[in-house]
Amino acid sequence: MAAKIRKGDKVIVLSGRDKGRTGEVFEVRPSEGRALVRGVNMVKRHQKQTQAQEGGIISKESPIHLSNLAYVGKDGKPTRIGFKIHADGKKVRVARSTGAEIDG
Repeated sequence: MAAKIRKGDKVIVLSGRDKGRTGEVFEVRPSEGRALVRGVNMVKRHQKQTQAQEGGIISKESPIHLSNLAYVGKDGKPTRIGFKIHADGKKVRVARSTGAEIDG
């Protein structure tokens, strides 16, 4: 199935403890059906000290399920995503609420 939410998209969280917060997707894990969103679903982790980084308690993003995310369009409102195939055979994402092409 084609990816409705991709890296670099601005999304809003629909449910969970971070409901209503927005952020940018910086990693998508299609096999798990989850994504990492910058500044959303933060958890504390105990990090052992290594040569590369310092130890202690660090905050990092935890994966959030794709069903709990919605794409935020140019107007700043969440929208569902559909697909449209151009005459040249190129498949593009389309915002369902406005009909505007997302990546074209």
